[in-house]
Amino acid sequence: MKKLIIFNKALTIVAIFIMVVVAQGIVGCGASNSVKGGAIGAGAGGAIGGAIGHSSGNTVVGAIIGAAVGGTAGALIGQNMDKQAAELQHDLEGATVQRVGEGILITFNSGLQFDTNSSMLLANTKTNLNSLSSTLKKYDDTLIRIEGHTDNVGESLYNEKLSEKRAYSVEDYLSLQGVNKDRVTTRGYGEEQPLNQNLTEGDRQANRRVEVAIFANKAMKKLAKQGKI
Repeated sequence: MKKLIIFNKALTIVAIFIMVVVAQGIVGCGASNSVKGGAIGAGAGGAIGGAIGHSSGNTVVGAIIGAAVGGTAGALIGQNMDKQAAELQHDLEGATVQRVGEGILITFNSGLQFDTNSSMLLANTKTNLNSLSSTLKKYDDTLIRIEGHTDNVGESLYNEKLSEKRAYSVEDYLSLQGVNKDRVTTRGYGEEQPLNQNLTEGDRQANRRVEVAIFANKAMKKLAKQGKI
């Protein structure tokens, strides 16, 4: 099933935003709106992203929010990401595509991507990754973070290693399709970041996943600040 979800963390972002601005006092009353946006993006983006990632238990979401620049530049980056997300929504089967802040979060259900206790990519996984790699190569001014996750069945150390192997399998396959590895960071978290509480098989299935975050690199941010994207 294809999904394009607008990921809304408004209340959390606003609360953290207020705390950061009050604590730092970084913007004067006479500054323009674009200057204010740039200051918040550069000065507080990492703090906001880290806090959201920690509060939601999801580091990949925190990485996207933490990379935000805000202001007019952030709006331009968001428009660019809208285009990418629409293409990915159209092309990817069995994955959830979410627009998060100034980036994109793609969640692949590991049950549809790998056999049990295996990090070998299934055929439908490769089809999805072929489509993903085409979009990533088309929009090459982005960074990519790949994270693997498991449920809590079995030994935690084994689950961590399995999640790492699955994440690296995705990275290696994308590299074979021509995606530059210098754009990619990869990490396996095992059972540390569940989406649900592992109470039912449905919960556990949702927790067995690989997540891919896409967000602007320095070049895109620079062009966005210059209004050239």
